[in-house]
Amino acid sequence: MTHSSQRIEQANAVTIQGLVINSVLCALKFLAGVMGRSSAMVADAVHSLSDSLTDIVVLASVRLSGRPADKDHAYGHGRFETLATLLIALALAAVGAKILYSGVLSVIHLTEGMPIARPHAIALIMAGISIVVKEWLYRYTLRAAKLTDSRLLEANAWHHRSDAMSSIGTLLGISGAYFLGNKWTVLDPLAAIVVSFFIFQAAWQIFKDSISELLEQSLGEQAEEEIALLCKNIPGVQGAHDIKTRKIGSRCAIEMHAYLADDLTLLAAHSITEQMEEQLLKRFGPETFVTIHPEPVSLKHK
Repeated sequence: MTHSSQRIEQANAVTIQGLVINSVLCALKFLAGVMGRSSAMVADAVHSLSDSLTDIVVLASVRLSGRPADKDHAYGHGRFETLATLLIALALAAVGAKILYSGVLSVIHLTEGMPIARPHAIALIMAGISIVVKEWLYRYTLRAAKLTDSRLLEANAWHHRSDAMSSIGTLLGISGAYFLGNKWTVLDPLAAIVVSFFIFQAAWQIFKDSISELLEQSLGEQAEEEIALLCKNIPGVQGAHDIKTRKIGSRCAIEMHAYLADDLTLLAAHSITEQMEEQLLKRFGPETFVTIHPEPVSLKHK
């Protein structure tokens, strides 16, 4: 099994498990919100529904991004992963907006004299269960994201974490409304409002990273300095310059010029560039796109 197929298999397994868990949680939260008369819990259920939808997006994009390079996509289909990550960020922002709107509307109704029902204990219990399950799912998915070097899975992990944060806010709001009495029922929608801003923050970070990748931002100065040093340490390489880097989904792309001795044969120059490529693949991943243009060292001082 190739590295790419192993990565796809791992990502699919983790995402399918997350989809099943999110679907069950969504149904239980909605029931608890309706039966427990908690607007914060209903909002939390909507958030879990968005998690299920993004799991479906992840499954589809992992399948597409894992397709090999073809005539129309010489660098593979990694941008599908970036695009899906961007969609997750937008979905997160939409969920945050919906929760914010519902919370503000409930507060306005309270100021106009419309009472907010005091939540029941079932909503309180469900919030606690949700926190534990979603925090575990966040850690599980994040671990898989690091193993597969997938920004898409990492974004999905943060979607799970935002649900855990949502449930913490929900738990605090429901607890206040439940234990402090009817005068404090406003804490339930206020908790939903606070949670919405945590969700906006997570959405912005994911959105910013995705846009940077779509605009082909480099891997950074530190990574490019490391590339130059790796190549310079290979016997026969007398310097590297014009280093260009970018991300294509979970893969890196590296283009560079390397100075070699003027009197090297074509076969010797090829052997040295192969060694450079081998070191770069070892450091940045076996599926890294590497392009090296050898130049005579005499041009270095011109």
